[in-house]
Amino acid sequence: MRILWAVNLATKYSSQIAEVFTAGSFVKGKTSTTFDLTGVKTLKVYTPVTVPEVDYTREGMARYGTVTEMQDIVQELKMTQDKAFTLTIDKGNYLDQNMSKKAADMLRLQINEQSTPAADKYALKRFAMMAGTIATTETAPTKETIVEMISTGAQTLDDNLVPDGDRYLYVTAEGYKMIRLSPEFTGLEGLGVKAIGKGVCGEIAGLNIVRVPKSYMPTGCYFIITHKNSVLMPYKISDAKVHNDPVGVSGALIEGRHYYDAFVLGAKSNGVYALVQKSSKLTAPILAFSSQTVTATKPSGAEEMRYTVDGTDPRYSDSAKVYTAGVAMTSGAIFRVAAFAEGKFTSDVVDRTC
Repeated sequence: MRILWAVNLATKYSSQIAEVFTAGSFVKGKTSTTFDLTGVKTLKVYTPVTVPEVDYTREGMARYGTVTEMQDIVQELKMTQDKAFTLTIDKGNYLDQNMSKKAADMLRLQINEQSTPAADKYALKRFAMMAGTIATTETAPTKETIVEMISTGAQTLDDNLVPDGDRYLYVTAEGYKMIRLSPEFTGLEGLGVKAIGKGVCGEIAGLNIVRVPKSYMPTGCYFIITHKNSVLMPYKISDAKVHNDPVGVSGALIEGRHYYDAFVLGAKSNGVYALVQKSSKLTAPILAFSSQTVTATKPSGAEEMRYTVDGTDPRYSDSAKVYTAGVAMTSGAIFRVAAFAEGKFTSDVVDRTC
């Protein structure tokens, strides 16, 4: 009688695998850890909305202004990347007593060579597609222009009061080469500093340069700037097992499952900037207003439009709805809409106060 037994690697090695993933990732470790998704696949983030200040009035019953209940921007975060893999270790290749150890080694190899690159590519694509600012250019950066383009991105973060420090510039090796060959190279502070993390190879305009493989950068995107607290990349090994001598296999069968996702936090989206090819970004919807009804015209190439009527950003807000027809509005309400399509960068948000 054959006795089947299995070692649960998720329990025994999950923390070690998480460390392997973080060490091998260009993105993990450079994202926020404020929100913990461990044990859940969905999380709602509530960010309080402050109000503008008004002049103090020395008479009447509303001297501090009109009392307004503090509202929240709600963003639902749901991990959608549910991945799996399986492979075998034949008994003829390895001794029985080494199978469990070899299975763990193979699992680490799987994470390093397949899971980590796939997750990084996905994360960078999400950051670019959902960046608070998606700037466009008709001409690709050159060694004469790339530093100015990067500096413009850093200035955008400055103008939006994004905190200094923990800012990262994701650029390809080709882009990094152009930086090094640029006329401003000699004035760049610390470009040749020792790497302080995976892929980090210097600093420019207050940004830590992260040199990533060309295949990692989304198509049509030249570089991405993120602030650590503006992006999330939850990752979890949910299941990893080695089955010894299952039916049909003389040896070990390894099965693994993990899920992850990447997000731009709507309330802190000004900390994410992407420079993309102009033709790769959707143009903004066109709005018309008549008889208290707002209509939106879908731009060319867009698959859908999402809108809100509470003033929140439709790219991130939990209250966003898919636009299908004109929306009746109340006086003073704000209609905001953006266009989306797979393979295209998200349009700018346009709004209309009714």
